Amino acid sequence: MPPPPSARRHRSQRLLLEVIRNHPGGVTRGYLSSVTGLSRSAVAEGVQDLLPAGLVVEQRGDGRGPSSARGRPSALLVPAAPDGSVVGIDVGHTHVAVALARTDGRVLAERRELLDVDDSSGTALDSAAQLVHDLLAEGGIAKADVLGVAAGVPCPLEPTSGRTRPLGDHPTWADLDTSEELARRIGRPVHVDNDAEMGAYGERRFGAARGCRDFVYVKASHGIGAGLVLNGEVYRGATGAAGEIGHVQLPGAHGVCSCGNRGCLETVISITEVHRQLAELRLPGLPPSTDGSLTAISANPVAARIITESGRVLGRVLADLCNCLNPAAIILGGELATAGQPLLSGVQESVRRHAVAPTTHAVDIRIAQLGLRSELMGAVSQAIQHSLARA
Repeated sequence: MPPPPSARRHRSQRLLLEVIRNHPGGVTRGYLSSVTGLSRSAVAEGVQDLLPAGLVVEQRGDGRGPSSARGRPSALLVPAAPDGSVVGIDVGHTHVAVALARTDGRVLAERRELLDVDDSSGTALDSAAQLVHDLLAEGGIAKADVLGVAAGVPCPLEPTSGRTRPLGDHPTWADLDTSEELARRIGRPVHVDNDAEMGAYGERRFGAARGCRDFVYVKASHGIGAGLVLNGEVYRGATGAAGEIGHVQLPGAHGVCSCGNRGCLETVISITEVHRQLAELRLPGLPPSTDGSLTAISANPVAARIITESGRVLGRVLADLCNCLNPAAIILGGELATAGQPLLSGVQESVRRHAVAPTTHAVDIRIAQLGLRSELMGAVSQAIQHSLARA
């Protein structure tokens, strides 16, 4: 005897809610139908029940992601988190940043502190915890009322244990349980991911990758890393080191990398190397960068040429990645991407030249919308996602 219509409808709602909650970047009704096997009318009926219940929120898509059809942008359905506050933490190679936000993504306050992170994990984690305590105190929010905390760190994490696996001589970061260390300092459970993966989360939920299910987020900073999102899921690889494109070795390059090899991509085009080249030129009138951004610097024609050449080198590596993964989009983030069009032009040129034709027709290369905040907002996104466990 088949179940009554009310039971079937309730089961459909639970199935739809599970899929939506597993895709915080948003999904379309068409995608829900394709992955659940439910008819479009059953999906529409289920969504109409979830929206007024406050379990799902509808947002306007930008029409660029593969889950959106050509023409009018499709509406994206995103999970609604319980009302409350979350904390996002971004630990980079040279900074620690913390954001206090509501579960709708609205940032209440944030702080960023410059720090030599690579040589002292303890100092970095202490600073992150202190910034969290400061923001909570200033906001009048009790630690017990924080619904979720997430952090990004600048090294791969072993998938099973979550322990750090730095690619280089950084002994204080080796085999470190950063989740446990931060939780002990902050007094709340902390979810931890690699920083480039956090950048991908941030751009998927709040930035240039909204509605996109297959894309590569590139963090081009002091190191070069990538967050790979395949069929809506972040791909970490067997040992958590997927996306370490900064250690692709380039023909003719001989610089010694922090990983111990010579000629790695990040020895040629990291933000450190770009600043070194600019300093050697001693360009008159070149404005100093106080926040790591290249926005003002890239307006200089000579500086723009250096950045464009860096884009060409990066694009050559990304072309091979496109041939392997066939992503719908590449999102360029990190300090190097703050240069904007000069970097974008160089990457686009190399991808068009070296990737096979079907790939170049499909891939949309964009600058990250969140700028230097992609990783921080990715941590906020993951904190929101983990707050759903308390819903």
